Amino acid sequence: MTDPQLGAVMSERGQLINLAYRLLGSLAEAEDVVQETYVRWYALSDRQRADVLNPGAWLTTVASRICLDLLGSARARRERYVGEWIPEPLPGRSEWLGGPVPADPADRVTLDESIGMAFLVVLDAMTPAERVAFILHDVFRYSFAEVAEVVGRTPAACRQLASSARRRVDTAHRPSGADRAEVVREFKRAWETSDIEGLIELLDPTAIATADSGGLALAFRHPIVGGKRIARAWIELARRRTEVVLLERTVNGQPGLVAEIDGAVASVYAFDIADGRITRIWVIRNPEKLRAWTVEGERENLS
Repeated sequence: MTDPQLGAVMSERGQLINLAYRLLGSLAEAEDVVQETYVRWYALSDRQRADVLNPGAWLTTVASRICLDLLGSARARRERYVGEWIPEPLPGRSEWLGGPVPADPADRVTLDESIGMAFLVVLDAMTPAERVAFILHDVFRYSFAEVAEVVGRTPAACRQLASSARRRVDTAHRPSGADRAEVVREFKRAWETSDIEGLIELLDPTAIATADSGGLALAFRHPIVGGKRIARAWIELARRRTEVVLLERTVNGQPGLVAEIDGAVASVYAFDIADGRITRIWVIRNPEKLRAWTVEGERENLS
């Protein structure tokens, strides 16, 4: 029997991917959540589905609860993770195979401020309840009564959770005060020419560089703190890997860099910039997090 709500249900897929990626910081996990959400929908009887007045709200509630459960177990999973953990980077629309944007799934993730790497890193420091309450209310504009149904707390408690999360975001967010693309472009130029003084000038003295390899690629295991130390480390990288080609790309909606070796993506670099200087560099080298940046991974996502 054909589901009369099929069109309405499937049209929610983009919204669910948007929500789950922001909550989990992983496109692969977001896709799994959406798949599980649809499995639960079709596990309902025909009568149960017919009784759902708003399929979109039902799907969002179920997906949010699945994400909440996953976030609750994330700490234990992170303890087993090798090295630092960084959210999975998303390519900008223009980076998809150099051609048309695929219909599913990553193009469905709207690239606004709430998808930026700095924003996702702040979210990752929140409690699961804070993160869900904040994303549902502040990003997706759900009422606190609706958020309460997901989190299992009172609307007043959810308001407090979102307020606490909002303070964290406001504290961490600082305007760049400069053309982000130009700062990243100058960083690329200084790196390629081994201009250590140029790198130091572009880096905030208290800058932090963090790498995520998951133990599957060579990378520094602990964050590098301090502009001068980062500059020296990047000069050493330039000396060791002369075959690397650096490309200016959009990473999570912001100017970033991609390093290719023999045409294959080896690293993705995301930046946070304040007052014209780079304050954070996130280096993603875990190949499992770079699938969306490769032709092979692209085909997998489209299959």
